Amino acid sequence: LTKMTSTVTYQTNLRTECTHIASKSTIHTDAPIDNKGKGELFSPTDIVATALASCMITVMGTKAEQSNIHFTQVNATVTKLMASDPRRISTIEIEIEVGDRWSEKEQKIMENTAKTCPVAQSLHPDIKQEIAFIYK
Repeated sequence: LTKMTSTVTYQTNLRTECTHIASKSTIHTDAPIDNKGKGELFSPTDIVATALASCMITVMGTKAEQSNIHFTQVNATVTKLMASDPRRISTIEIEIEVGDRWSEKEQKIMENTAKTCPVAQSLHPDIKQEIAFIYK
């Protein structure tokens, strides 16, 4: 038997409440301003783009633990670009900023780990994933 992941309930004014079954944590979404919404919260497509960065950083953290790579100063900025006809995500741009000092070998390991995370592997190939690593 497969366990449910979440529930999504329509609120009002193109807003939803999403509840994670196991933890009971919630997030809310709004339709974006350019699609008749208020744009006061993440849109569903914002969450998809943000999930890519979150997944990348999460698997990098796991790999760092396994490989004894220092992992304390990593953050990302996410830019989502939309296309129309059909309305969809066309490009997700992510800049991953690393303050930790990694060797070239460690950089390659971590970059490959990020780019092959489960969300990256799950997105449609038509969605361009433009990933940049910035080492401080």
